[in-house]
Amino acid sequence: MSEQPAPIDPDPPQSGVRWRRFAVTFGTVAVGAAGMIALTAQGALGAQFAISGMPFTVTADRLDGTGFEQFATIDHMIENSPNEGDTGGQVLVMVSAINQAKLTNLCQSISLGGINLRITAGDAGKPVSAKTLVVDGDEVAGNASFTNINVGQDASTLDQVPGVRGNPGVFSQQADTVTITNLRQNNYATTAAVFTLPNLHMSFSSDGC
Repeated sequence: MSEQPAPIDPDPPQSGVRWRRFAVTFGTVAVGAAGMIALTAQGALGAQFAISGMPFTVTADRLDGTGFEQFATIDHMIENSPNEGDTGGQVLVMVSAINQAKLTNLCQSISLGGINLRITAGDAGKPVSAKTLVVDGDEVAGNASFTNINVGQDASTLDQVPGVRGNPGVFSQQADTVTITNLRQNNYATTAAVFTLPNLHMSFSSDGC
């Protein structure tokens, strides 16, 4: 006899809100939280390392990408991380993957409590370039345009970025190309097979990006 679902609490705690929104938005009701965590641990999704749990801001005047994918997953901190707060060490993120990317006037900053570590690169007509760029974040803003976009594709069938795909049954989208102007992201992890940063400058600053 199948187990009946538990009634929904009309006033769930914050963590419950995260899980419910995740399930409704990205179509993972059948997979469930436990399945997502297990597949992430096996390397099927998300960052390939334990995240610090400290978000960082990334901005760029323009991003041009060839081969674009996007789907949802859960990233994990180390056990008993001082940054876990009320998340239980798990962060719900959107994975944005680009096979070949160029970013003009890139800025990245992270708040260290009263001061920011700030990195800039890709100005003076020499954009930052990346191959197999994978970004895990919980907010993306800008003006975006795509060519040949598929919205609602099963994440396990993505094929625009070799080696990067999501779980069966997870909502996703992919496109041949993506262009985003006035890009702003709130990220938890970034990986890339190759990352080239012309005119790199790193410093401590009172201002973030």
